[in-house]
Amino acid sequence: MTNAFCGCNFAQIIANSKNWWVLAEIGCFVQAFWLVWIMAATKKKISYFSANVTAVMSVALVLLLLGIVAVIGVAANELTVSIKENIGFDISMKDDATDQQIAQVRRDIAAAPFTAKMKYVSKDEALQVWREETGEDLMAVLGFNPLTAEIEVHVKSGYSDLASIDRIASSLKQKYAAIESVATHRENIEAINRTLTQTAMVLAVAAAAMLIISIALINNTVRMTIYSKRFLIHTMKLVGATPGFIRKPIVVSCMINGVIAAIVAVGLLAALLYYLSLDALAGDALGKLLPVEALGATAAAMVALGALLCCATAYFAANKYIRLDYDRLF
Repeated sequence: MTNAFCGCNFAQIIANSKNWWVLAEIGCFVQAFWLVWIMAATKKKISYFSANVTAVMSVALVLLLLGIVAVIGVAANELTVSIKENIGFDISMKDDATDQQIAQVRRDIAAAPFTAKMKYVSKDEALQVWREETGEDLMAVLGFNPLTAEIEVHVKSGYSDLASIDRIASSLKQKYAAIESVATHRENIEAINRTLTQTAMVLAVAAAAMLIISIALINNTVRMTIYSKRFLIHTMKLVGATPGFIRKPIVVSCMINGVIAAIVAVGLLAALLYYLSLDALAGDALGKLLPVEALGATAAAMVALGALLCCATAYFAANKYIRLDYDRLF
């Protein structure tokens, strides 16, 4: 009897019914319908989960590329600042400059807003350096020290252009009578600034291109996700749902997916940087070129960008399918 009823719980009904075979057929039909519904629902849940995972990973990979570009930009900026702060000029003091005059120049230059770092080389120190580098003893040959005291000045990155250095050098020569000359190394400064400008332009173009490509990829990913829900959107329209009611859960869901994708991208980027830092040389360079504050700002920007892009693209894509006629859904 149990086999005849396909496992349906209609034993009591069948015992009291004259048309037991009709009830048996009904029971089998109900059970079959129930099993098909469960399988369809399970498949739908799996498909929905897979679609969300695919969308999240697609957006995460795009954000990872943007994060790598951002990290390269941060490192390039720090390297540029470091190079520019190695630009400067050399001040040669007069032979008859007193210790008080030299001390005054040193104090004023050290306190100046353009100074990144400064090094004073006395006459005796300059003679010692000459002896170590050339092996010649000028005192033994000439009987006196022909070298002068010098101050090596490295300017801050904001003063590294040639015009600013020329202006600083001119004002120092006019202000201090103890200064003999100021060597600005014009050719080196021009070459360094020209190279840095060209490199910055290339990086800016590459970053802009990556941003445009990333926006297009994220837009396509979100649009495909909403495209799969177009018939659900149409059904909600038929039962009287307003555009805002239909749009809100779609936008919120995509925004959450964007945040999750950004967190995944930040984790992958952190893992990549950690792997690179395991090498001693690369780790030392990363420590100097990638400040913790800059990395934190990059991670926050990735999360904000992921949420913003997914939210914006979901908003416009949802509006498209809300306005679309039924015949055009196919």
